[in-house]
Amino acid sequence: MIVGIDMGGTNIDGVVIEEGRIIKTIKRPSHRKDVFNTIYSTLKELLKDIDKAKIKRINLSTTVSTNAIVEGKLAKVGMIIQPGPGMPYDHLACGDENAFISGYIDHRGKVIEGLKLEEIEEISQDFKKKGMEACGVVTKFSTRNPEFELEIKDLLKENFHIITMGHRMSGKLNFPRRVYTSYLNSAVYSTFKDFARNLKRSLEGEGITAPLYILKSDGGTMTLAKAEEKPVETILSGPAASFMGLTALLPTDKDAILLDMGGTTTDIFFLADGVPLFEPLGIKIGSYKTLVRSIYSISIGLGGDSSIQLIDGRLKIGPRREGAPYAYGGPKATPTDAMISLGLLQGAEGSRERAMEAITELGKELDLSCQETARLILKTMGQIIREKIQSLLNEINSQPVYTIKELLYGKKLNPQLINIIGGPAKILAAILEEEMGLPCYYPESYLVANAVGAALARPTMELSMHVDTAKKLLSVPELGLYERVNSSFNLTKAKDKALELIRDRARDLGYLSKDIEAEITEESSFNMVRGFFTTGKDIRVRAQITPGLIQELRGDDNA
Repeated sequence: MIVGIDMGGTNIDGVVIEEGRIIKTIKRPSHRKDVFNTIYSTLKELLKDIDKAKIKRINLSTTVSTNAIVEGKLAKVGMIIQPGPGMPYDHLACGDENAFISGYIDHRGKVIEGLKLEEIEEISQDFKKKGMEACGVVTKFSTRNPEFELEIKDLLKENFHIITMGHRMSGKLNFPRRVYTSYLNSAVYSTFKDFARNLKRSLEGEGITAPLYILKSDGGTMTLAKAEEKPVETILSGPAASFMGLTALLPTDKDAILLDMGGTTTDIFFLADGVPLFEPLGIKIGSYKTLVRSIYSISIGLGGDSSIQLIDGRLKIGPRREGAPYAYGGPKATPTDAMISLGLLQGAEGSRERAMEAITELGKELDLSCQETARLILKTMGQIIREKIQSLLNEINSQPVYTIKELLYGKKLNPQLINIIGGPAKILAAILEEEMGLPCYYPESYLVANAVGAALARPTMELSMHVDTAKKLLSVPELGLYERVNSSFNLTKAKDKALELIRDRARDLGYLSKDIEAEITEESSFNMVRGFFTTGKDIRVRAQITPGLIQELRGDDNA
């Protein structure tokens, strides 16, 4: 038995799945100001009359980290950054205090100029006086040699217990992104830690002993303990659940457009031959470009509860949600009111009259009837989505197409269908078919598809290996692994080692050996030459366990 919970901006959804079948669902309003109690009360109600001893795992998508970043509710972070020579570094400043220190390690991990320990001590005291709550430590080329970051952390730990080191965030070489990723990780660390602590305590109080996993932005899961170490990986957890729900309920091997329309936003995804497009470097949240790997997704402020207004005689829908639909006591007309007024949605007693009142008022200014206005609202929603999709496709097809598995040279995305989930999915499917000229499908469980996706998402991970045979050093920064190799170490051995490491770590995530689908996604080997002689090889390998489903879902058909 698997439990999935998805925390959306408007609703929180939950499902219980047993032997590939959905046996119980729940949908409740979400309260962003009290995320923990929203999740806990939903989970408690969902598991009422369920044998908790049968629960094998709980998968949860949470907005905790994302909300903290978007709303600016972040810890005060002091950043210690070692940029080295050769580049301006003002653009690296982030957080509340920044200290740019001397010293330098080159691209091969060789120490060129050592640390000045008194400089670090002075910075530590200064950060403490200024009320910094956490620190980030990022030195250039720390993925090649983390010596300085480890030494600085050791000097800081007396004054700070939250310290993020850049080399543990990612093995990819992108110094600015590593700085921003480290900052965000420290900034949301305490918020996520408190959330995790309360959640664990509540589950224990309910007698639930099943392991808890958190959705990551790459469509996979990580253990709660790992999420506490790297909460930055849980940003955009919600879109990840959406994507996995679409994958579980509407599988396809074609180029496709995937949509999740909620009450507040619509998330847009794309498939190339059934494989999701991927962010090759990492996601951007706010003004920060990160190294957090993610499925390519774009969110627009258009949902069932988006506010509607008239500007210069034209309908404007969204991007803000200003409350519940007018039919349910909200301040303004929304697309949900249009659906209720047309009889496409069944609301509570009296809700249709209120919805029609709001839509009729809009229609007066447009010189349209209530029904004409409602149909115009839905058509306008379809037009907004079409225009955004066309803009995104133009952008995607103007550059290399990256999927979760590979770079597709010369690939041009040509969608053959649309798959949609979310509250308005059933109603909007026909509208989108007309607007886009493509068949549009929605699953039977479209209302709780995100929770299904959360429940069925399997653990994922990625590691980057670098081997310098001249220095006889192998490094995997994500694992904090730095070990000696002999000079005969080659690309074949590196790939075997990478797969061995990722399989070992996968077992820690709860995989059985037969379930591990690890693969090499990048590989290269170059001779290093000094003078006229080869001194060694520079070997780089990246391995991953891709997003996928724990089990296939049974008994659900396309509509």
